[in-house]
Amino acid sequence: MTVRKITEYPEEVLGKVGKPVTAFDKELADLCSDMFDTMYDAEGVGLAAPQIGLNLRLFVMDCDGIKLIAANPEIVHTEGEQSGSEGCLSVGKVPAVVIRPMKARLKAQDEKGMWFERDAEGYAARAFMHETDHCNGKLFIDHLPKLRRDMLVRKFKKEKNWK
Repeated sequence: MTVRKITEYPEEVLGKVGKPVTAFDKELADLCSDMFDTMYDAEGVGLAAPQIGLNLRLFVMDCDGIKLIAANPEIVHTEGEQSGSEGCLSVGKVPAVVIRPMKARLKAQDEKGMWFERDAEGYAARAFMHETDHCNGKLFIDHLPKLRRDMLVRKFKKEKNWK
């Protein structure tokens, strides 16, 4: 289909809570196809609608054997703790260590509007939470202490040659 432009920090849409997906039609299916194409082109493992400039509660993911479309996602259970490097296509893939739960249960709707729950652990659980955060207007850098977040933002701006 189509590779779309990835929205980058500090674009306003990345900080907004997404609007619920209400139409489960061909337009949504085409959008999800574009999102997978965009994610693969950028060598990502997940991509949320705000990352392509759309204020919607929607993400796609292909990580650790879990490939899915999640509309109106919510994390309904977490367990344990993990610490690992996390990056984001909207923050220039500049990584930082983020502490997240080891296991997560995602509740969402598929492209046809059918509700499902899916469990994941490790890297895939991290992706569930990272992409759901995007739908809630949060970036992974929001989980960092202020000093580390400021350092990461400076590094991102330097890579982009921003002042």
